[in-house]
Amino acid sequence: MKVLNSKSKNFDKLLDILLSKRKNKLKSSSVSVTKIINDVKKNGDNALLKYEKKFNQNTVLFPSSEQITKSIKSLNPKVKKAIDLAYMRIHKFHSLQKYKNISFVDKFKNKLEYKYLPLESVAIYVPGSTAAYPSSVLMNAIPAIVAGVRRIIMVNPGYKGKQNPAVLYAAKKCKIKEIYSIGGPSAIAAVSYGTKKIKKVDKIVGPGNSYVAAAKKEVFGDVGIEAMTAGPSEVTIVCDKFSNPNWIASDLIGQAEHDELAQCILISKNNNFLEKVRIEVFEQLRKISRVSIAKKSLMSNGILMCINSEKKIIDVINKIAPEHLELNVKNYKSLVPKIKNAGSICLGKYAVMAMTDYNIGTNHVLPTNGTAKYSSGISVNEFYKRISYINLTKKGIESLGPSVITLANYEGLTGHAQSVKKRIRRK
Repeated sequence: MKVLNSKSKNFDKLLDILLSKRKNKLKSSSVSVTKIINDVKKNGDNALLKYEKKFNQNTVLFPSSEQITKSIKSLNPKVKKAIDLAYMRIHKFHSLQKYKNISFVDKFKNKLEYKYLPLESVAIYVPGSTAAYPSSVLMNAIPAIVAGVRRIIMVNPGYKGKQNPAVLYAAKKCKIKEIYSIGGPSAIAAVSYGTKKIKKVDKIVGPGNSYVAAAKKEVFGDVGIEAMTAGPSEVTIVCDKFSNPNWIASDLIGQAEHDELAQCILISKNNNFLEKVRIEVFEQLRKISRVSIAKKSLMSNGILMCINSEKKIIDVINKIAPEHLELNVKNYKSLVPKIKNAGSICLGKYAVMAMTDYNIGTNHVLPTNGTAKYSSGISVNEFYKRISYINLTKKGIESLGPSVITLANYEGLTGHAQSVKKRIRRK
């Protein structure tokens, strides 16, 4: 893992280089997805089948209800209960995010309204193949359900003709009727442009690897996507002398095991603490199933930073704009008001990112790759569109119209001025 010290003259430059290096890796995927997207646009379901065979050894693109039911029956009841609990808590928290329509009548009795309408159709992308993320089904579908989206479809790559039973159970819990066993850029293309068997949607949401993220950017404009990049995961952890190196090491590994491009950053004022965590990380790595992925992530993108001032720590956090931020420090209350850029912030030693990924209630689909500087995680708002309604009275246009005519003429838009002028009573 890379080690940086804020006392070094080139600290900021080195940090920028490391962050840019990872961003460039993510961007490099965009070139290779264009060919796949164009192939699916042209050849539809046949192209889909070709890529599923190639990448997932999968020939079952459209699982039947019987196949889905059979798969769900094999699921451990304990896992079902865990999904049920997560569903309840996520639904409860997101139900609080509903917006109220606005209605305003001015002194001229002009009526202005601002209404929130749910999108008509969305596709949720749930990573799959050799991985299983029922939590991602819940995090994407529940806000759409709360918003009132009528058609929610799920794309989830299977492996050798099979999808994960927990993912299918979560989809059933969310009453998703359209389930497709497809993934990667070809799946993004299919739901964006439609095929003979898949009707296109208005928006795509959900996390994926760098190829999925690149594909979503490619189709944006023809279909909606989230305002942020939900790409390979990130965590930045700030520690103090009261932090437990054993716990912190497990937090880093928990993030690193997601993806080889995941990024784990640890900040402390004490070099000895960083060394303790580093040793602990490589002790614990041996005990996890995804050791190869986690190790590559930590070696390629992991950074240990010794920063000796609180102000500099704040500056670095806001520069990184991490997806997940853990303030594993005693005085976190003094830091929070100064942190402006983060997807979610865990406060104190018990608030751990791994909990927020499942059943706390907040959403785990969050901005990555620095996009937390200008965007937020998935919420109910993601599934609304907002429309303004304007009803003007005769008195309203006669009172306000002359001012509009003045501004329109000033801007050289005489057609605007005339369309208002024609409606004003001649005196």
